[in-house]
Amino acid sequence: MTLPGLLWYNCLMKLFKFVVALLTLLSVASVFLPSAKAAGSASPIVVLDTVKGTIVIKLFPKDAPISSANFVKLVNKKFYDGLTFHRITQLDPGNPSKIVQGGDPNGDGSGGPGYTIKGEFTGNGVNNPLKHNAGAVAMARTGDPNSAGSQFYICVNPVHFLDGNYAVFGYVIKGLDVADKLVQGDKITKAYVESGD
Repeated sequence: MTLPGLLWYNCLMKLFKFVVALLTLLSVASVFLPSAKAAGSASPIVVLDTVKGTIVIKLFPKDAPISSANFVKLVNKKFYDGLTFHRITQLDPGNPSKIVQGGDPNGDGSGGPGYTIKGEFTGNGVNNPLKHNAGAVAMARTGDPNSAGSQFYICVNPVHFLDGNYAVFGYVIKGLDVADKLVQGDKITKAYVESGD
């Protein structure tokens, strides 16, 4: 082998070893590092089985990561199983503006999980573009912008005067008609995370 040929051979062998080492490192890292999906870029699908039927919700963790993660955590803990929809109301009597609210272990609007989360909405300094369209799912709260915990509401109709003041974190993709049939006291029989895309 000539000297230039030997140099090329050595360069190629070093490149080969580098590529093998890099692939090995990436393979090992994938075992220890969460995937993009696990890290929150996926859009989880949450199913609420109620006494009136099934409501399927797509979450948007890119826009409301804290609210989405909190909701999934509570669903996985079976927190919502057996809780009621304690508030069914028209927010604007002059216009269709029905919401159904649940997630309170006390069943009267006063309860929560024992902690609160940051309100992810424009009025609280968070850039969340999600709107209160029909099917929106948002965190309920008191007058304190960072007081949401487990209570959530579903907009049966568009309720845009709430935009920028409450954290929308998902949309009903199936079963909005079921939400419309709910009455005060109807229960969530089971809540579970179905998948993510």
